[in-house]
Amino acid sequence: MELSNLRPAEGSVHSKNFRRGRGHASGNGKTAGKGHKGQKARSGAPRIGFEGGQMPLYRRIPKRGFKNINTKDIVGINVSRLEVFDNGATVTVEALMEKGIIKDARDGVKILGNGELTKKLDVKVNAFSESAKSKIEANGGTAEVI
Repeated sequence: MELSNLRPAEGSVHSKNFRRGRGHASGNGKTAGKGHKGQKARSGAPRIGFEGGQMPLYRRIPKRGFKNINTKDIVGINVSRLEVFDNGATVTVEALMEKGIIKDARDGVKILGNGELTKKLDVKVNAFSESAKSKIEANGGTAEVI
């Protein structure tokens, strides 16, 4: 037995469209799983997070700034990290992943100009800084935006 093979016991899980309150024989009749009396047994029970009229936690906590949903998550790599490639190699996003320089490309890869580059490389990524582009081309390589 492995974690990927685990399943609930047969008959222990009800489907979401299980019909409650349809008699004793259904196994969920009478109070329909709501117990006896009380606010949660009645219709119109309060929403999740309701604290009986007290100012709820999500309104008591201070709010700061905002999350821009249109932002791009671009991975930055310095020129010096490209030294692991052979002279004359083509550097792509896939090649960077294979060498373990980046884990995933997210929304793109940008080459930054920190460090030195001594090899001629053909680099094909999403963006370059001006200094990185000049360092790559100074060694006879090409910097192509994909």
